[in-house]
Amino acid sequence: MSRHEVATTSEYGVLGVRDIDFSLDRYPPAPDLAALVERHWLVSWSLPPGREASVTLLPHPCVNVVLDRGRIGVHGVGRDRFTYVFRGEGRVFGVKFRPGAFLPFLGRPLSSITDSMLSAEQLWGPAAAELATRMTAACGVDELVALGEAFLRERWPAPDPQVEFVGDIVAALLHDRTISRVDDVTERFGITPRTLQRLFQRYVGVSPKWVLRRYRLHEAAAVLAREQHRSWAEVAADLGYFDQSHFIRDFTSAIGMPPVAYAQACRLQVQPVSA
Repeated sequence: MSRHEVATTSEYGVLGVRDIDFSLDRYPPAPDLAALVERHWLVSWSLPPGREASVTLLPHPCVNVVLDRGRIGVHGVGRDRFTYVFRGEGRVFGVKFRPGAFLPFLGRPLSSITDSMLSAEQLWGPAAAELATRMTAACGVDELVALGEAFLRERWPAPDPQVEFVGDIVAALLHDRTISRVDDVTERFGITPRTLQRLFQRYVGVSPKWVLRRYRLHEAAAVLAREQHRSWAEVAADLGYFDQSHFIRDFTSAIGMPPVAYAQACRLQVQPVSA
């Protein structure tokens, strides 16, 4: 498997039971874009008149460029969960960049857009508004992907070796269960804690500790939604939480309810949380 085929964001993040009232589909990028783009995604729905539904998400540590209701926005890393309400029939299309990989496009530290969104026109000028018009009129996902990828190719930045290095660290945080604290990262990659913190603030927008905790909580929420009768204490231990009270605090803060209540809501197939 090549470096560009290694996932640097999880498949989790949708809270509760998946695919109720909406569908979420993911699509790989073209090979020549895979160094910076993780994937494309499309959320679509069709509800009867007078009805509304919602989905609550726990964001990943990466930038998404999103087409929603005719406008394109550049969304920095969101540290808090958020809820999207949808009615009638519609779709939202996004390009998810690898953690750290949007800095060459933005040209300034990613921490400057953490918990915020800027319009694509602010970054790319009138061409972004033209792209939004064309993408809104697109007939299907293949056309959406083709338009988005062509736009990015025309603005593809010069290589930045730090992007690859940060991506390797993030992949280790996601996949390696032996990493349970930031000191494990500095030892593994031979850098100082200060250098690591500065790299993440510049390239990712959040701290490495935050990324590690977010990935573990993503998995905890997914496991409890999928295996609702499984002991939350067992889930916590599997994810490297050896202090149960610490796990409960982290989970409740991020998800909005304790793990037992979350698993119960998923078992009943009700929307467990909102932002």
